[in-house]
Amino acid sequence: MTNVNIVVVFPKPEDAKSVRNLLIRSGYGVRAVCTSGAQALSAADRLGSGVIVCGYKFADMVYSELFEDMPSSFGMLLVASARAVSEGISDGVLCVTMPFHVNDLLDSLETVIAQMERRRRRKRSMAPQRSEEEKKLIEEAKSLLMERNGMTEEEAHHYLQKTSMDSGTNMVETAQMLFALMR
Repeated sequence: MTNVNIVVVFPKPEDAKSVRNLLIRSGYGVRAVCTSGAQALSAADRLGSGVIVCGYKFADMVYSELFEDMPSSFGMLLVASARAVSEGISDGVLCVTMPFHVNDLLDSLETVIAQMERRRRRKRSMAPQRSEEEKKLIEEAKSLLMERNGMTEEEAHHYLQKTSMDSGTNMVETAQMLFALMR
């Protein structure tokens, strides 16, 4: 089905194995089955990217601590009781309440995988680091705006960003256009 590394983490080994078996039968690649947060972090570091499917609490930590410490290249699907969910779930964590239907778990897992893929694409499409020359050009454009329009540096930067977004150009091109218009 999908080629994503999955780490299953539940405090009871039998729960972890049940979820693992369900995911494997559904075509997912479960790479590790763990009973503690430390084991899950070790597996995540070894695998590089993937999804952690876990319960709410382990012997050594709760899911939110695992979420904070896991690599950013991982997503999390929490399987928890309605009571635990009602207490609030960390931002960025998708949750399935127990008892769950298999399709709910699988649909939620697909949602986490899709979110990770969007994040990966967005990160890949981010502009590369600017050269010193480009940084200098942007600084000079901000200085020009500050001098001619009485803006603060923050206002000038925000103006360049907004103009760049509105015109569909990057900040370097916007700075060049500004110089063409104001000189």
